Amino acid sequence: PHLKTPNLDAMASNGLRFDRFYAGGPVCSPTRASVLTGRNHDRTGVYMHGSPLRLQEKTIAQAMGAAGYATGHFGKWHLNGIRGPGVPVLGDDVTSPGAIGFDTWLTVTNFFDLNPIMSRAGKFEEFKGDSSEVIVAEALKFMKQQEDGPFFAVIWYGSPHAPWMATEEDRAPFAHLSEIEQHHYGELVALDRSIGSLRAGLRDLGIADNTLFWYCSDNGGLPPFGPATVGGLRGFKSSIWEGGLRVPGIIEWPKVIKSGRVTKHPAGVVDMFPTLLEIVGGDQSSMTQPNDGMSLLSL
Repeated sequence: PHLKTPNLDAMASNGLRFDRFYAGGPVCSPTRASVLTGRNHDRTGVYMHGSPLRLQEKTIAQAMGAAGYATGHFGKWHLNGIRGPGVPVLGDDVTSPGAIGFDTWLTVTNFFDLNPIMSRAGKFEEFKGDSSEVIVAEALKFMKQQEDGPFFAVIWYGSPHAPWMATEEDRAPFAHLSEIEQHHYGELVALDRSIGSLRAGLRDLGIADNTLFWYCSDNGGLPPFGPATVGGLRGFKSSIWEGGLRVPGIIEWPKVIKSGRVTKHPAGVVDMFPTLLEIVGGDQSSMTQPNDGMSLLSL
């Protein structure tokens, strides 16, 4: 009843919207492990938020690199065993994005808000502005540099997440709500705006039609903001009821998905790796076995 997301709405109306899409776990790190490996997070050693990814895992970044794609990670990482607020990742961290297959990375360990300090492959840099817009702008710079070949970019937002720090401008439409709600919804306004910037950036680069753009969340919403944040489902973040695991899922790929569709087919982040692997012509040897996902390309 309060928040509008026109850019996500436009993306969904132009692509494939999943009504039954699932995170890898009901909190952040487990879901990230499943995205990167196509496996249940327990297999990867990422049992809870802040658990490090097993170094034996084969990752989607490595597979895409082997297929000739430039690989980049931008934003939250949270797979190197460090808990607490996000801090820049050290260059020699054995579980950094670079250590598991990303050529380019601009990263913090966990959640981050306004004016973030981030690590560009170990070199610390300060940025001004909303964190969602910062990482999308940096990801677009990376994409622009790949004029001679394809790229695989992972953008992991820090928002929305406590302590919730939105700009005054983004809070303004929610002045009738509590301060915590103002900041929560304000962060989502900025996130949605960055989705619009990303979609526009792909069009400006002339690559929007044949770029597969996959959006989802890493867990359900939080109790302070009510059942509307989880679509009226039971449970919230940290719960394995549907409200903790069932999340938005959208794929926009105009060359392949010609018009907006909605599917009730159950799918999740565990299917991302197998899907992209089939698209680029890879084989099962690129994934650690056993693997738990399945390709959604036919869908």
